[in-house]
Parts: sequence; C-alpha cells; structure tokens
Amino acid sequence: MKILVINCGSSSLKYQLFDMENESVSAKGLVDRIGIDGSNITHRKTGAEPFTITTPIKDHKVAMKLVLEALLDKEHGVLKSLDEISAAGHRIVSGGDLYKESVLVDDKVMDGLRQCIPLAPLHNPGHIMGIEAIQHALPKLPNVTVFDTAFHQTMPDYAYMYGLPWEFYETHRVRRYGAHGTSHHFVALRTAEILGKPLSELKMVTCHLGNGSSISAVKNGKCIDTSMGLTPLAGVLMGTRTGDMDPACVPFVQNITKYSADEMNNFMNKKSGLLGISGVSSDLRDVEEAAHKGNERAQLAINMLEYGISKYIGAYTVAMGGLDVIVFTAGIGENSAETREGVCKKLEFMGVKIDSEKNRVRGKEAIVSTDDSKVKVLVVPTNEELMIARETKRIVFGN
Repeated sequence: MKILVINCGSSSLKYQLFDMENESVSAKGLVDRIGIDGSNITHRKTGAEPFTITTPIKDHKVAMKLVLEALLDKEHGVLKSLDEISAAGHRIVSGGDLYKESVLVDDKVMDGLRQCIPLAPLHNPGHIMGIEAIQHALPKLPNVTVFDTAFHQTMPDYAYMYGLPWEFYETHRVRRYGAHGTSHHFVALRTAEILGKPLSELKMVTCHLGNGSSISAVKNGKCIDTSMGLTPLAGVLMGTRTGDMDPACVPFVQNITKYSADEMNNFMNKKSGLLGISGVSSDLRDVEEAAHKGNERAQLAINMLEYGISKYIGAYTVAMGGLDVIVFTAGIGENSAETREGVCKKLEFMGVKIDSEKNRVRGKEAIVSTDDSKVKVLVVPTNEELMIARETKRIVFGN
C-alpha cells in the first residue's frame, strides 16, 4: 500500500510517498515558486541523489502533474503505474472547530475548508488548491484531510475560550485552536512507546520548538491545553513572532506608528520574536552564536525563550495535576541542547534533572534526564508526514 502525503502552500507543494508495508519513504520532493518566475521541482528517490527541473509552473495543477511524472520517471521514479497509489493525505493547518479528526474528502468537506480560510488565510487556500489539483489528476483517488488543529479539539471550553463577549465566539468562532497538533500527537504516541507505558496513563508536556513554537499539555493521551491560540501568533517567543503579550500593545503601537491592521499583523508575525529582540536573526543558532560573543540583546532573547517555555511547562503541570514527561521536538527542540538544558534547569524544583552528557544529542531519539529524575525528559524527532500517512490509511482502510 502506497500513500502520497501532500503539504501545499500558496506557492509550494511538498510531497512524500510512503510504502505503508514498512512505513518507509520511497520518494519525496518540493515544487517551489508556483506561479512565480524561477519555479522548479526538486525530486529525490530514497537512496539516490536529488534532481531539479526548472520550468514554468503556472498553478498547482501543473505542479501536481510534474510530481506524478517524477514518481513515474524511468530513472528517478518509484512507480510503474499511478494505480499503485492507494490514497493521498493532505496537511490542513486549520479545521476550526468543524473537524475534530481526520476526514475523507467530499464536497461537504471542501465547503468546510473554505469556511475555515479566515482562520488560516495564508495556508488553507494552498491546501485547497492541492486537493483540487490531485482530484483533477486522479479523480478516483481517495483523499484525506489531516488537521493541525484536530488533536487540540479535546481541550475543555474553559481552556479554549477567551474573555471576549460571548457573541464573538457564537458568531465568529473566536477561540483558541492551537497548531502543530499532528506533531504533538505523533511525539506523544512515540514517547509512550519509548517508555513502554500506556499513553492513557501519562501526564506529558510536548514542546514543538522551531521557527514557530507551541507547547501542549497531554493528559492521558488527550490534549487539554496548548499555547497557540486563534492563530499561531500566541505562546512563547518565536523566530519572528511575538508570542504572548498584552493585547493593548496593538492599539498602543498603532497609535504611535499609524500602522494599519494588516501592517501591524505583519509586524507581529514577521518582524518580532527572536529577530526583533536580538536584532541578529530569527534563527536560534545565529542568536546563540551572538550571545556567546557577548551580545546582550541576543542573550535576552534566549532568556525570554527559555523562561517562556519553562513557565508554560509549570502552568501545564498545574493543569494536569502532575507531570511525568517533558518532550522536546522540532528544529530547536531536537537540536538545541542549550535550550533544553536552560529550560530544565529552571524546573529542578519540580524534580526535573537533565543529564548534560546524555543531552548532547541532535535529531535523535534519546532520554536525556538523569536516572533519578522525577520527570522523564526526552528528545523525540517529529514526523508529521508519517502521522498523516497513518491517519490516511486509518480513514480509508480502517487500520
């Protein structure tokens, strides 16, 4: 059984082809700059060198055609016939509160995705174009949507509601939705496997830390709270995003700068965070390097990030009535030993003890806490694409 996993943006299309017999990746690639000059496709068969073709790609339908041709290519492909593809799984950033789990695509679902565009205006239109493109190319192929927000739909109302007048929720569905749910779900499941314990018996905080970061409280396998909100702007300090702040900062800054609402939104999403505080970069590696050389603003940015993460972990320990496991994942979580140690040192009063030697790990599964730590600390590389493939298989084939 082969499942094609697709993640579309407004001008890009990422893909991976999974052989679900052993959950291995047969091929993967990226179509970039769709509808823009210099568009190209880079395709790589597992075990082979990647190859790139630069060619005009006017829309996602053309992009999908190139993907399928690459998968069939005699030299670089991995398929003899497109009939070998059993189903396609699509990453969807926001399903709002319409979708509590992955679903098989039909006309009603497509209408629902369009209703959710205001909740993810930068992402959902691209996802919709990706579904339509593969429907055009392979009209009989089952398509499944896997939502980043679905894992967080188990949050209680007192965790996801805001203190706005009720009609904002009732009429416009303004509430906390969270993000990165597919990643949080994957690492929670994998952590339980590593520890050899039922997920239903663990109180866990999963920390998805990258250019965009979110933290979730996972109690007995269910998400009960998460740091991102209506949009992915809330939570801890991120690469270019503010994270949490007093909402009154928005009109205050607008009155000073005369920014429009769109300009202010861009300012908070793309010019703030690590970049805005450090003045160095949105990449934590660059910020850490600058801090090591004595840059005080870079060090402040690091301190703010580590403090914010530890504060969320402490709050979620209260929310869950205890804590068994802390999990670090994604670009920063998997690769920055410095961040992991900085966070855990602040939690020593809770019995968290990190082993500096074990913590010298990058991008690999590892238990990095000491043997006598009251809370296990793990590094678990995320694999959202595999989770999407598994969900697609489950929805289409029931297993």
